[in-house]
Amino acid sequence: MMKLFKGNAVRTLARGAAATGLTFALAVPATAAVAVAPAAAIPPGLSCDTGKHAIDDYTGYALCRNNGSATQTFWVHLVCGWSPDVDGEHVTLRPGESGQSTAHCAGLGSGIGEIHVRP
Repeated sequence: MMKLFKGNAVRTLARGAAATGLTFALAVPATAAVAVAPAAAIPPGLSCDTGKHAIDDYTGYALCRNNGSATQTFWVHLVCGWSPDVDGEHVTLRPGESGQSTAHCAGLGSGIGEIHVRP
């Protein structure tokens, strides 16, 4: 039986194809991570200020006041870049009350990308 390809040539082609596939696979998530989703709206009846901690860029907060006529529960949701997203503690406010929810992104990530208030 005659060999159609020499072993070295096949290995070289396989390595080239694998490198091309790996390059493409790494390029897709890198470009996808650049896209930023629009910020979610604050739930009706709440007025909220959100931001990062003054000294720690990995800690975010939502400070909210219930201006409605019914009790509401909210929490802060942090989009943490390369680390998993995190939710803060759930805070329940009666009408007229204010409260704060905080959360912390993992230190190995790229920090806070977005801050949302969730009902």
